[in-house]
Amino acid sequence: MKISPHRVFYVWLVRCCLAATIAIGIFVSAPGALAEHEGKLQILLLGDSTTEGSVPRRIKPEGPHLEKVLEQLLAAEGDLPACNVINSSLSGEYIRRLLDSGRYDRDAAKLPGLDYVFIRYGLNDRARRDDFTVNFVKDFHELLAQLRKDHPHARLIPMTVIPFANEQASREINDLVRDVAKKESLAVFDIYPRYVAELEKGFNMLNYRRFPLAKVPDKYHELVVPFVHGPSIEVMGNELDGVLGHLPGWFSDRHPNLAGYNVIADETAKYLGELIREKQTQ
Repeated sequence: MKISPHRVFYVWLVRCCLAATIAIGIFVSAPGALAEHEGKLQILLLGDSTTEGSVPRRIKPEGPHLEKVLEQLLAAEGDLPACNVINSSLSGEYIRRLLDSGRYDRDAAKLPGLDYVFIRYGLNDRARRDDFTVNFVKDFHELLAQLRKDHPHARLIPMTVIPFANEQASREINDLVRDVAKKESLAVFDIYPRYVAELEKGFNMLNYRRFPLAKVPDKYHELVVPFVHGPSIEVMGNELDGVLGHLPGWFSDRHPNLAGYNVIADETAKYLGELIREKQTQ
């Protein structure tokens, strides 16, 4: 089949217009973005289980989970560039393990064009790192130095931990985070007060229930079948509180449920939105 010169010109013109439209869209949608991933600002989340959310992902895999909710909240502002949020957190992780396991090199070091990096560690560091008050500080400085080397244009944002442990432990961790940030001339994103304020509305609203199946009385085993995951039952919210809430330790797991991660996402979106706006005006 012979194609006319007019048709060739028309196809060429359409392709040129499409390319120009995409180029303009990238420029407009992400002013100042260093990552040209579909023209979106690139945001990395580094942290432990209270950032990853492995149990909510298992219970409700369709989510939406922390990174997606954060993207949606930023988009809802209307005046911000499109953002891509990468959640590279891992349950049980602490800074030393992140660096020594090779996971940092594999999952964070080579990400191209990061614009913002949120860093939230301390809970597992306190539990697993010898001489915590000394080594956590050293590890944090080492991680920041590595991030600066690998992502020199990214804004690094140390975060306080959420109220997962008791108040004294939380204060110890968060004070060390502030000390590190001060020495590194970095601003701290303090998520702790907002989370505490939300817990005052209902102390168990923001955590899922994870409880050993072996400790559930036999007469309830048929009831909990839909919630069994391995040796435990896992419940996103208060569905079984009226029946099993009297069991000792029923509410002891303080990991966030989807509601808890939404609180984190909401406060993060507010904080990050202001940073992005400030950068746009510079």
